[in-house]
Amino acid sequence: MNVRTLCLAILYFGEVTGYEIKKLAEDGKFSYFIEASFGAIYPALTRMSKEGLVTWRSVEQEGKPSRKVYSITPDGRKEFISSLYTAPKPDRFKSEFLLMMLCSSALDVEYVTKLIDSRVCELEVEMNMMEKELIDSSNPSEAFVINYGIHMQKASLEYLQNHRSLVEEQDFSNS
Repeated sequence: MNVRTLCLAILYFGEVTGYEIKKLAEDGKFSYFIEASFGAIYPALTRMSKEGLVTWRSVEQEGKPSRKVYSITPDGRKEFISSLYTAPKPDRFKSEFLLMMLCSSALDVEYVTKLIDSRVCELEVEMNMMEKELIDSSNPSEAFVINYGIHMQKASLEYLQNHRSLVEEQDFSNS
């Protein structure tokens, strides 16, 4: 998946600004799929506008510059749906936390414990946010994705709770 497809996916659900696309891709329900920067979103929207996949209208704002609100066109919907028939690439998981755990023997045990406690807290916060999203969702497809995310967070949390001793009780004298 690329930024173009992500933009079309977001627009498939309704009109938004480029800024709103960024927020949804960063913090919203589309944040679980790919990274998308303003430097990638706006050029993609410009290209898709030239190709007739999206349109935009200018909305005046009091005391601010006008903003562009983007909409998907019928051709954009066709391209988006067609892209969904492409086999997805394998999921890629990146974690700075796991790098720190890989090198945990070089750290103080107190710091390792603090890192794990912090990660546990982050996972609990993320799960709570997803559970609230689930309550607000009436769409079965969205509920499926949110439940999948909740399950993954619970599995991570369970692993940390049950296996943290592997790194907390290691020999720290080698560092």
